[in-house]
Amino acid sequence: MLEKVIEDKNFAQIMKKSIEDVVIYFFQTEQNFGILCKIEEVGFEPALPESITEEFRPLTLFFLAGYTFDTARVEEDFLIFEAGFGGENFGSVVRVPLLSIMQIIIDETPIFINLSVYKNTVEEVKSTVKNSHGEKNSMKSFLNNPENSKFLK
Repeated sequence: MLEKVIEDKNFAQIMKKSIEDVVIYFFQTEQNFGILCKIEEVGFEPALPESITEEFRPLTLFFLAGYTFDTARVEEDFLIFEAGFGGENFGSVVRVPLLSIMQIIIDETPIFINLSVYKNTVEEVKSTVKNSHGEKNSMKSFLNNPENSKFLK
């Protein structure tokens, strides 16, 4: 019974709308937050160097604070923001499909969990930006940048 629910397209739409509502609420209240997302579905423009992407894991955590938070927006079922990666602070626009966000986190506590595992059809996948790079931990990249230390407690 659970599989029927979490794989259902209508349930996925409810999850996507809820993610959007929570994120927009945090924008309106100026609340910094993190997202744990499926990195294979995240797009980067320009593409990140392999030396950075090889540090990502299948589920990668991004913190939206400071400049990254200020540039963030929800647009066409994506959370979009600018971020710097690695020691050189390599800049890229990050496009995260809302349904790829598995958790929304504040102060290391998940405040929203997306249980949907709905699989997109071929037509839906064509509209999603994909990234073919490796899977590692963005936290390591985040911590490698000395500018980001001000966001840690």
